[in-house]
Amino acid sequence: MVGLHSGTHSRMVVLGGILTIAIADAFSDALGIHVSEESENVHTVKQIWAATAATFLAKSLFALTFAVPVILLPLSTAIGVSLAWGLAILAILSYAMAKSQGEAPWKIVGEHVLIALVVIGITRLVGDWVGSLGG
Repeated sequence: MVGLHSGTHSRMVVLGGILTIAIADAFSDALGIHVSEESENVHTVKQIWAATAATFLAKSLFALTFAVPVILLPLSTAIGVSLAWGLAILAILSYAMAKSQGEAPWKIVGEHVLIALVVIGITRLVGDWVGSLGG
């Protein structure tokens, strides 16, 4: 989102990127789960397909939540809201994971949020660079 926004400042391009990720990333992760579950050779065909479908639905629905602010808000505001939403979910899930593993939550949350901020920064720079190419 950040890279597409910085490179184009186009609501339709950002929305198209979200929809593309909602489909492509969800399908690729679902395929990965399918192959992983199949390779364990301990699950029924029904269980494998249930895991595949659940992965696709969860990933695509979560990705689509980022489209809501883009549709309803001015684009710059929507990018900020989406960043806050994504970082909040990342922090909450990281906290829960750290607690369940008996790890220090601040360390795990901090690490994951830092990695996310680096990725966001890099995609911003790449978007700026692509936008500067003209065309």
